[in-house]
Amino acid sequence: MKALAAVTIAVALAVQGCRNGEHRQDAGGGTQTAAAPARDCAPDNGGLTLPDGFCATVFADSLGHARHMAVAPNGVVYVNTWSGKYYGNDKPHAGGFLVALRDTGKDGRADQIVRFGDSVQSGGAGGTGIAVYHGHVYAEEKDKILKYPLGEGLAPSGGAEVVVQGLPLTGDHPMHPFAIDSAGGLYVDLGSATNACQLKNRIAGSPGHRPCTELETRGGIWRYDANRTGQRFSPAERYATGIRNADGIAVDPNGKTVYATQHGRDQLFENWPKLYSQAEGASQPAEELLVIERGGEYGWPECYFDTAAQKLVLAPEYGGDGGKAIGPCAGKKGPLAWFPAHWAPLALTVTSGRQFPSHYGGGIFIAFHGSWNRAPAPQQGYNVVFQPMDGGKPSGKYEIFADGFAGGVKDPGQAEHRPAGVAFGPDGSLYISDDVRGRIWRVSYRGEAAMASRTRAESTSAPAVSQGAPAAKPAMPPEGINPNAGESPVVAQGDSVFHGLAGGATCVGCHGADAKGTPLGPDLTDDQWLWSDGSLAGIEATIAKGVPAPKEHTGVMPPMGGATLTKEQLHAVAAYVYALGGARRRG
Repeated sequence: MKALAAVTIAVALAVQGCRNGEHRQDAGGGTQTAAAPARDCAPDNGGLTLPDGFCATVFADSLGHARHMAVAPNGVVYVNTWSGKYYGNDKPHAGGFLVALRDTGKDGRADQIVRFGDSVQSGGAGGTGIAVYHGHVYAEEKDKILKYPLGEGLAPSGGAEVVVQGLPLTGDHPMHPFAIDSAGGLYVDLGSATNACQLKNRIAGSPGHRPCTELETRGGIWRYDANRTGQRFSPAERYATGIRNADGIAVDPNGKTVYATQHGRDQLFENWPKLYSQAEGASQPAEELLVIERGGEYGWPECYFDTAAQKLVLAPEYGGDGGKAIGPCAGKKGPLAWFPAHWAPLALTVTSGRQFPSHYGGGIFIAFHGSWNRAPAPQQGYNVVFQPMDGGKPSGKYEIFADGFAGGVKDPGQAEHRPAGVAFGPDGSLYISDDVRGRIWRVSYRGEAAMASRTRAESTSAPAVSQGAPAAKPAMPPEGINPNAGESPVVAQGDSVFHGLAGGATCVGCHGADAKGTPLGPDLTDDQWLWSDGSLAGIEATIAKGVPAPKEHTGVMPPMGGATLTKEQLHAVAAYVYALGGARRRG
């Protein structure tokens, strides 16, 4: 066990916000919250757009790469933060990766923050999964799930115990989100190491492994006992299979039904251009909401959920023909509900408490991190969606509940914020976390009072900036940024290839529309080269050969970027990338 490292920070966030509702005890002793009295709400809801009657405050900010959250019965919010390759190996915050937050002023803003658990100095890297169960906070840290005893203070009252260890850390999806049911069943997502279990991961035309032995240790849900310590990972604890990446996982308020989201696979067009158009690659396959059952087989990698056919169809790596053949997919378990392609569901929670209107009762909120694989089409997602439910089944189409996280540009490299976690507090307020700048919002229902309050505030405030518009094609790089480029038509052609207007390339998906990088691919404007000497010939050779094993980022680059480029287009896009760094070379 590692020593507890806790640092207490008193914070006062200078943000105007709405105030907490009045509390009352229900017959069972639990705390419920009525719609709040008429108090002013921030005109812009901390940058979010919400349905009428709802109000958001910035509960906390700059926490690090905030991922999943759990809220204790006393209202203390616990959040796990992450670091490493997924975030470009940027410098982590000081102190522990786990954070506890409390609002003692009852104004919707945390004024006490405590960091605890492993830190960079102790060899930690943080994680995604976190839960509160039977007086302990459980948290993912690298290959382990630990539990810390809770006391009266914010920080745990003792050191951590290892609940399970040896969880896989390699490949495309090294995170371990989890949920705990009322009996102590600990359900852990072990996402796939690959995109589609190909012989060569993410390489065009590469067939799938037969059988996909990866499923023995990945691509499913494993079940352990939250009441025990010292457990070790093994294939024997596999509970459900065929789930590519269940980042979102939660148990309903009754503590019995386990829900999970499935990230649909990537790169149908890039890897199989003879079967899928670029538009189909952007709109296929669906993201899924699943009910997790013991022994359930949900289809990955042989199958994907086709948004047009609205059923599981055979994947091209296993003999699929572009969406018609079904084969073994007829015997797999389909989703409870489905959502647009590549939105990236990162967390889910079931409505808890009675604060929100009855329309939201029993429904599910899903945080969509936002797409990268829709390029060159506009990226989508970057929102929180509500799925109405009745009796455990969908009762209507999904609704966008909260938007505006990304700011003016929905792009993985330029988004101001990206939703990463959702959790309800005991008073029925909804917390939403962001893993770009480490912000947490607290969303509460105010009814007509909120609308009237906001109208008063807006009459004396500047109008909020429009949020969430897709990025227009940028003017980068300006002609002449490289002295050898001048008004070169070659660079202009490369600009078109880079931005997906020619050759079928999707460079912006990994490198961003401004080429300044995303968690998937490096910044191409900083003149730091990992795979060549930065010369035009070196860049061209790297694009032609691809990058099957990235050094500092998570996105594999297939040869030719996964596109069917001509020699002319290859040279042009290499010249464009070379021109991007020209100003640095001159300066």
